[in-house]
Amino acid sequence: MSERKPRKDAARNREAVLAAADALFARCESPDDVTMADIAAAAGVGKGTLFRAFGDRSGLLRALYEARLEPITEAVEAGPPPLGPGTPPQERAPALLDAVLCFKLDNRRLALALEEIGSSSPYQAEHYERWHRLLQAVLEQIPGLTDSDFTAHALLAATRAGLVEHLAGHGRVSRARMRAQLANFATRVLASGPQQGLTTES
Repeated sequence: MSERKPRKDAARNREAVLAAADALFARCESPDDVTMADIAAAAGVGKGTLFRAFGDRSGLLRALYEARLEPITEAVEAGPPPLGPGTPPQERAPALLDAVLCFKLDNRRLALALEEIGSSSPYQAEHYERWHRLLQAVLEQIPGLTDSDFTAHALLAATRAGLVEHLAGHGRVSRARMRAQLANFATRVLASGPQQGLTTES
């Protein structure tokens, strides 16, 4: 009984921190503008609480990213078409890419901040590897499509947060146009036969 209150307080603090960080990233001009001190102050907790709960800034960013991504993750794992596992691969692959793009558009600063941190490469980030594995597995089900590993990388490159920020910033490209361009690109890649598609042969 004595441990319930601390656990309850910790859960409440965690939610407050995630909500505060979410709001700050949504309003900021640059992800670098948001500090752990800013988040702690907005959440009404001490900096020590943040570090105990999330380890460091990158841990907090990953936790916030996963929280925001949860509805998409659920749809991909067990939802109906076009994201769910029962969807034909030719339809599911473009739908997955569209979901990634829309998520990046809706969470531009957060996605940019997360892709700017990491170890030696953003391609080693857990969230990127997860999307790549999923897309590669879907591409492998498409007859005639070669080199699903590279093709998955090439398609996901069109959804990188830096590119999304560049295109969406200052209204350069509208959301609808970006989605249409990505859908058209994905469709052309998936329709390419072994002679014309992305291959490793020279």
